[in-house]
Amino acid sequence: MSDDNDQTNSFEDKVQAKQDAIEAQFRKISRGSWARILRMARKPTPQEFKQTSIICGIGLFVLGFIGFVILVLMDTFIPWLIHDVFGI
Repeated sequence: MSDDNDQTNSFEDKVQAKQDAIEAQFRKISRGSWARILRMARKPTPQEFKQTSIICGIGLFVLGFIGFVILVLMDTFIPWLIHDVFGI
C-alpha cells in the first residue's frame, strides 16, 4: 500500500511541477512585450473597421485579378507558344 502511495505522490509532484512551469510561462508573457501590445489593443471604431474592410477587399480583388491573368496566360498563351512557335 505504501508503494502505491509513493508512486501517486511522485506522479502528483511531476504534474504539479509541469503546471508550475506552464504558469511561470504565462506570468512571463504578462511582463513582456506581448503584454504591452495586448494592453494597447482596443476595439476599432466603425470607421476604422470600414476602412480596413475596404482595403482588404481591394487587396483580395487585386490578388484574384493577378491569378486570373496567370490562368489565362497558362491556358492560351503558353500552349500557343509551345505548339505554333516551337513546333513541339
